Amino acid sequence: MKVGVLGAGLMGKEIARDLVLSKQVAKVGLGNIDLADATAICNEFSSEKMTAYEVDANNEKQLANFMKQFDVVVNALFYTFNKQVATMGIKLGVSVVDLGGHIGNITTEVLQLTEEAKENNVTIIPDLGVAPGMINILSGYGASKLDAVIDIKLYVGGIPAEPEAPLGYNHVFSMEGLFDHYTDPSFTIQQGEAVMVPSLSGIETIYFEQFGPLEAFFTSGGTSTLSTSFPQLETLTYKTIRYPGHAEKFQLLVDLGLTQRDTTVELDGVEVSPRNVLLKVLDPIVTLGDKKDVVLLRVQVSGTKNNESTTYTYELITFKDTATNVTAMARATANTASIVAQMIGNKTISKTGVYPPEQIVPGDVYIKELEKRDVIIKEKASNSR
Repeated sequence: MKVGVLGAGLMGKEIARDLVLSKQVAKVGLGNIDLADATAICNEFSSEKMTAYEVDANNEKQLANFMKQFDVVVNALFYTFNKQVATMGIKLGVSVVDLGGHIGNITTEVLQLTEEAKENNVTIIPDLGVAPGMINILSGYGASKLDAVIDIKLYVGGIPAEPEAPLGYNHVFSMEGLFDHYTDPSFTIQQGEAVMVPSLSGIETIYFEQFGPLEAFFTSGGTSTLSTSFPQLETLTYKTIRYPGHAEKFQLLVDLGLTQRDTTVELDGVEVSPRNVLLKVLDPIVTLGDKKDVVLLRVQVSGTKNNESTTYTYELITFKDTATNVTAMARATANTASIVAQMIGNKTISKTGVYPPEQIVPGDVYIKELEKRDVIIKEKASNSR
């Protein structure tokens, strides 16, 4: 199996690391616009399997020359490249997975390519991060065990293992993206009806082993494609997990207009963006650095089985790998993308077309593969007549 990775950022690097360690992968290509960055990673891993390539994803010839060498390509670039990489994969007959991007309906546009993908015998799976990604796979797996699925409740948080004032938060992905998740409205299904609710609202207390009390609140983007995959749901909610008080503090910043995208103020004759200023001020405060992070995740899928009300709960608590200095979020995200890419390459997933993760990734195999990487998903079933 030959697998290419586009993007030599943190996620691309960790995806490549997992692929290099896999016995079933014979060749790994790491493509990046800056060849030096990709070469440095290859030198660090020191594997004969791995080769660095200079690839500008906006250059169709470079992109095609890179992708055509592989059975599967993992797109770890910024979400704006997702459609063009998927389209190129279909053209070349190369399967593609990406890390997601519901902003601007990019994932919806990728899903619309399914007929072309089938015609060219290609499998495309978008949204393979944690949320969306891991939560979709676990939701689909839980739903597959029920006769009818009624409710899906999702809770995910990437937080520092030890919180520090003032926000009790260190970022594990783009702070600008976090602002969007906190300010865009959150899609939910309540009593069978689609309802948009304000992000940072709906605060509830939640506990995990070693952690609690924590808070969980609505944020945008997390429900992903689940509402279309399961159109009969009575309830669908996605909440982000943080230390207590975080949502209230951030709500004040939102209410003051400091997170708005297109707002400027004049200061000493210069137009200034409050959002950009806030991002700059927060950067040293929220940088994770050498601190340990943890990913907490809970997926609750409820419905009926043999005429009994039944709930399957999937729970993850995973920490930063201090031996490799890989963050918990990078471990969870990169392993998800790598595992599914390998499932396509070894024909565990053989169906062609474009599918969201919950419709095509076998949850039992996925959970076992994560366990091999010391990322443990615990399943619990409960029922009542």
